[in-house]
Amino acid sequence: MSRSRPAPTCAELTLRSPCVLEPPAQVALEDYARVLTVAAAAEAVTSDENTVTGLHLCGLSTAITPAAQSDIQSFAAELASATPSGGLGWS
Repeated sequence: MSRSRPAPTCAELTLRSPCVLEPPAQVALEDYARVLTVAAAAEAVTSDENTVTGLHLCGLSTAITPAAQSDIQSFAAELASATPSGGLGWS
């Protein structure tokens, strides 16, 4: 990851509303965003251990489309509402 020195193929996606997500849910969000955008890597941007404020994506070949941004935002909100603590019910 190159958050400290972003490359031209990196992008930051800020969530409309920060989401409280436990680590397994954060990984699920990172994986979802990485696959949806065809990024080489994704990292949750947090304000504290469990509050995700956005995502850093690396190795993008194209800009993140508005549709992909909306899907990622919706997935983050769904994960946060899955359980009161923001985790995954099955993990």
